[in-house]
Amino acid sequence: MKVVLFCGGQGIRLREYSEQIPKPMVTIGYRPILWNVMKYYASYGHKDFILCLGYKGDYIKNYFINYNETLSNNFVYTKGGSEIELLNSDIDDWRITFVDTGLNSNIGMRLLKVKEYLKDEDLFLANYSDGLTDLHLPDMLDWFLNDKSKTAAIMAYQPTQSFHVVQRKNDGTVKKISHIGSAGLHINTGYFILRKEIFDYMEQGDELVDQPFSRLIKENKLISWEHNGYWASMDTFKDKKNLDDIYAQGNPPWEVWTRFENQEKKKTKLIKRFTKYVVL
Repeated sequence: MKVVLFCGGQGIRLREYSEQIPKPMVTIGYRPILWNVMKYYASYGHKDFILCLGYKGDYIKNYFINYNETLSNNFVYTKGGSEIELLNSDIDDWRITFVDTGLNSNIGMRLLKVKEYLKDEDLFLANYSDGLTDLHLPDMLDWFLNDKSKTAAIMAYQPTQSFHVVQRKNDGTVKKISHIGSAGLHINTGYFILRKEIFDYMEQGDELVDQPFSRLIKENKLISWEHNGYWASMDTFKDKKNLDDIYAQGNPPWEVWTRFENQEKKKTKLIKRFTKYVVL
């Protein structure tokens, strides 16, 4: 299943970084947030990516063309560096299609510009490329596949920020103030599952969530999966600092692949022990 990643925006609220590099290339730990999103999908077996490029797209292209596996993988260094043996690898089985979708295109326009690369896909995934989560993706996929009447699904999340929602009358009189976490509000996280029929609801210039999704809502074809685990976006410098702090503490929740790798290591050890026992 292909994964469309929207990574062409200018990231104005991260101006401290985005003046030099595109927002998806701002790093968390050793790797850009874009890599973390791609690694997330790859850990669930979805390794065919379409990158919708725009602002500083050349930077993203050069990053992968000159990709350095040694930054986040174990390796053996010999002969003064003339020989490097990688003990594991990140992206050797990834397939990445790079598409220039325009400097000022919105999300809907970017999706339309990669339509030809999705012509053989009945179903595909899409992502804003600026949010990290521990969502167990197969659960959301199975749930969506069981309802063939729906065209699109979004991951909805109840925000946890420390601000309050004000309900007011027309004259300004306050009816109620409640913490956003208890206000029953959910936000769109930018984790999408889409059927190819989504293009039947799109017109040139549409913003994906505004016009096409509004048309889907009228026909009861848009559903949301509520995720109660971890999700965080990187929109501001403060958001980046929070993600950096979580990463520095070790075992960040969005690195679902480390849990899979640890499980595989445990299985391998058990198999070796069992094999040794049988041989004896």
